[in-house]
Amino acid sequence: MNTKIKNILSKKNKSKIICLTSYSKNISEILDNLVDIILVGDSLGSVLYSYNTTKKVKLDTMIEHSKSVRQGVKQSLMVVDMPYNTYRNKVEALKNAKKIIKYSKADAIKLEGGKKIVKIIDYLRKNKINVMGHLGILPQSHKGKFRYKGKTNLERKKLLADALLLQKSGVFSIVLECIETNLAKKITKELHIPTIGIGSSVNCDGQVLVTDDLIGLNLTSIRFVKKFHNIRKDIMLAVKKFIKEVKTKKYPSSKFSY
Repeated sequence: MNTKIKNILSKKNKSKIICLTSYSKNISEILDNLVDIILVGDSLGSVLYSYNTTKKVKLDTMIEHSKSVRQGVKQSLMVVDMPYNTYRNKVEALKNAKKIIKYSKADAIKLEGGKKIVKIIDYLRKNKINVMGHLGILPQSHKGKFRYKGKTNLERKKLLADALLLQKSGVFSIVLECIETNLAKKITKELHIPTIGIGSSVNCDGQVLVTDDLIGLNLTSIRFVKKFHNIRKDIMLAVKKFIKEVKTKKYPSSKFSY
């Protein structure tokens, strides 16, 4: 087993797991010695390309961004989302997972879904592909109004059953997206592998956010997003300083000229 994955597993019930997204070398270099997991998420579709759904993200796009991210990753566990329609069956899933890992040198891939993809995950694990699961809101298949999961008894039972099935199939952790607080707590307690929450309360073993949201670069009003900084303000300040120095002929001075 990958030593980085062993490290993630060892944090269960001991230390909160920190996971953030990256789509480029510059961001991954900053995150690498700070976070446990760097996720190349298909969220890049909305964050970078303004797609209204992650279904539009292509495999080659994920690979190219992953190659860039890998340049900045030395310590963190690097996980890459498998995009929509790239794991419809086990043969397709293995082919595309191998392609992602070959070109990006990723440590693991992430798949969305429960019971329907258990056999696919099992097949990937038998072929030595490390897999992270994802339950709750599934952006690749989400339709209609956005709402949290775990409202009804039937939904709660299914989510818990799916989590146990994913664990049995060999995933090393599961992202729980927008799952009701008490249910997220129950799932986390029932599993021996870590849960990583996003909008699913502090009861999960770790948390994940889109870095561009966290630093205030991406403009979004999703409930679970807390802006910890306003990087847009910093960028605007730097640009204004540049403009001022150019217009007053202060830049480039002799120090910055040949």
